[in-house]
Amino acid sequence: MRRLIKYSALLLLISYFSKVQAQEFPSRIWHEGYLVTSKEDTVRGLVKYDMDTDIVQVIVNEEQVQTYSSKKILYFEIFDKTVNNYRQFYALPYQVKLDYKTQSLFEVLYEGPLTLLVKEKIVMVSDPYNQSYYNGPSMTREKLAYTYFFIDQKGNMNEYSSGKKNDLLDIMKENPGKVKSYIKSNHLKTDKMRDIVRITAFYNSLLRS
Repeated sequence: MRRLIKYSALLLLISYFSKVQAQEFPSRIWHEGYLVTSKEDTVRGLVKYDMDTDIVQVIVNEEQVQTYSSKKILYFEIFDKTVNNYRQFYALPYQVKLDYKTQSLFEVLYEGPLTLLVKEKIVMVSDPYNQSYYNGPSMTREKLAYTYFFIDQKGNMNEYSSGKKNDLLDIMKENPGKVKSYIKSNHLKTDKMRDIVRITAFYNSLLRS
């Protein structure tokens, strides 16, 4: 990993994700940035990513669109104007089946002895509070859903998608009692991005001490 995202800036980014509207989803916007290919060539321009298809597009010289699959990417970075902050992504091996791995895109949320990554996806959800709820079927809307992943110093990747505290503590095996106390004393929720980042930062401080 090349950078450690500053904690305060990351919280601003997370705050944005919690308020984002359908037309503002970051994967639907072109961002200033650059991409490093698997051959270590750097391509600069406007960048647009799709974590569902693991595809990144770059507009070069304001006219030429170049498309890269995750198999041809090492890393890319964008400056997201909606949060006034840089965001970093890596293409990493991901085991999609028991006997099969492929390169997939992940965003880095926290980098340390235990690194926190995330994959985002646009999903449709029912909105029971819409007025139509009282007159018939509820309306649906789009929202961002997240799946988290942890990578330890040996390169082992663990998926964390349940949002359950016990599953998180199974991943944070060192000093689980201290982690549990930290979660309780700070009233943190283990299914919220902001709180998962805080818990990860605390756990890494234990590993470094």
